[in-house]
Amino acid sequence: MRRSTALPISLPAFTLVLVLVLAGCAGPAPIERGETQIAPMHPAELAQSDVNRMATLGMRDNLDSLLRIADKLYRRNPSEWRKTGAASREVAMAQLRLSLDSPVPWPALQGKRDIAALSLALHVDFTGDRVAAFVAASADMLVTAHGGRTRVYLVDSLDNQHVYNAARNIEIAVWLLSTRRNAAGQPLLLADDMSGPERNLSFEREFGKIIGRLDLLAEVATEKYRRAVISYVQNFVGGTFLQFLPVR
Repeated sequence: MRRSTALPISLPAFTLVLVLVLAGCAGPAPIERGETQIAPMHPAELAQSDVNRMATLGMRDNLDSLLRIADKLYRRNPSEWRKTGAASREVAMAQLRLSLDSPVPWPALQGKRDIAALSLALHVDFTGDRVAAFVAASADMLVTAHGGRTRVYLVDSLDNQHVYNAARNIEIAVWLLSTRRNAAGQPLLLADDMSGPERNLSFEREFGKIIGRLDLLAEVATEKYRRAVISYVQNFVGGTFLQFLPVR
């Protein structure tokens, strides 16, 4: 019987070869529908933990989502932006965008903030620009839930329960927006449309993104202290038992 002359391959060597083969077969991910963006480094980020940075990016994306929702609502409810006296929808959007960066509440909200402003914006008797009022009040509620900040640093405290509650407030606001009717029996604002052959659920998807970001941040913020304890134990165990041994 002829003996095989092939050299035996150890398991680690076989694993390495398999990884290299699979890596060679895997091509770059498609970017036809967009690609991930890397923000430029900023010195202020040195004063942020991973959770702080996540909260800051989440706030940025949530405010952007609210502005996209405002633009969609203005397109479906053009009578709303005309209440402000703006010359066009674009001008109304520019005014709203500036208001989100201002500490002064949206004028039609009568000085109310946070959930009080959100309740006013969704009241059936509200006569102002409901789109701007709803988006401005939602943004103010989110900022309040983050301790009144749009950027979070190590010296700031982030209450995970407040962030969680903000997600539930958005859910309630979306439900009120879709179910509440004015005196004429019409919805407060035209949003999602499921009546035609082509269903428009873009509002629901955008609101879902906001809720998902808030829920994830609340969960990560809750895990922060638990992970700190686990990391301490890991470092203690590693420092005690994983010591190099003398070889001479």
